[in-house]
Amino acid sequence: MGKLILVRHGESEGNRIRHFTTSPEAPITELGRRQAREAAERIKAMFQPSLVIASPYFRARETARIIADHLGITVEIEHAFREQSLGQLAGKPYDSVLRDPSYRPERSWEWRPPEGESQEDVRARTAPVFDRIARDYAEGELVIVSHGGVMRALWAHVTGQWEGAHVPSNCGIVLVEHDGSSYLMPQVLGSNTDPVWETGG
Repeated sequence: MGKLILVRHGESEGNRIRHFTTSPEAPITELGRRQAREAAERIKAMFQPSLVIASPYFRARETARIIADHLGITVEIEHAFREQSLGQLAGKPYDSVLRDPSYRPERSWEWRPPEGESQEDVRARTAPVFDRIARDYAEGELVIVSHGGVMRALWAHVTGQWEGAHVPSNCGIVLVEHDGSSYLMPQVLGSNTDPVWETGG
């Protein structure tokens, strides 16, 4: 079976101060770089991926480069795996979501910030690309470095439900095994989880 190894990027400055990131070019912190090296070592011990696919945002590209350099493989960019747009909430504290009267935690994936995207919007743009990658690499092992919101959306796509969708901490890893057309239940490698509205990129 094929294996898609999903990794959230290392800690960014926005993650550190618990504010939504304002720029796609925001880097990861020194802790984030250490997290990426640790993730690379873990992946190398468990898998033999041939490629790293990354979100175009710098915090994901930087994490992907560290992992790819450690594994001796290349990085490709996939624009569909960019993080959820938080629109007018960019730069605001994570808990500002709770002050939006339209936010319903029991159906958080439907909430759309002003001028931004809902997590259902993220699922709609990432799922077709994820399915294509699975078809193209039905027997291979690949690493996909993206974001908390993207990983939650992909979990919902793979399992068919949003309830219980996992949001890993920075450099958390989720394994999705597949045969090119169907997926097994995702496996969380590690147990750290962020609250669903605190993905922060």
